[in-house]
Amino acid sequence: MPRRLRLEVRSHRVFAAASLLLAAGIFPATAQGLTCAPPQQGMLEVELMFGRNIGGRLGVGEIAWTRFLAREVTPRFPAGLTALDASGQWRVREHSRVVREPSKLVIIVTADDAASREGIAAIVAAYRQRFHQQSVGVVTRPVCAAF
Repeated sequence: MPRRLRLEVRSHRVFAAASLLLAAGIFPATAQGLTCAPPQQGMLEVELMFGRNIGGRLGVGEIAWTRFLAREVTPRFPAGLTALDASGQWRVREHSRVVREPSKLVIIVTADDAASREGIAAIVAAYRQRFHQQSVGVVTRPVCAAF
């Protein structure tokens, strides 16, 4: 298995294990702020949802996606991330119909600071501009994490 793939698989497993422990309530958290058990610390978890259709058909192929990830996302978050294939859907308000499209889901766990938030905003803006997208889904939440 190539080194890069091993790192991505291992990172995904570490992230999945941490998520399961958090969901199980093993690490305490309060409503106002997080209380993290060492060695974990308070961080920001960011989910980015990238639709791949342009004009009703697949417009962001694997090569274009890989280039975008390498040029826009990885340089802003070099400590690590997880990128997954996904199937997205959303309702078109004007027509009240559901549109389904292949998507990419990127999960980043990072410091909760201005630089990280600016990096996320820059990634969203770059994707919207480069691939003519109306939006990129962004979910952020405070988490306890250790790597």
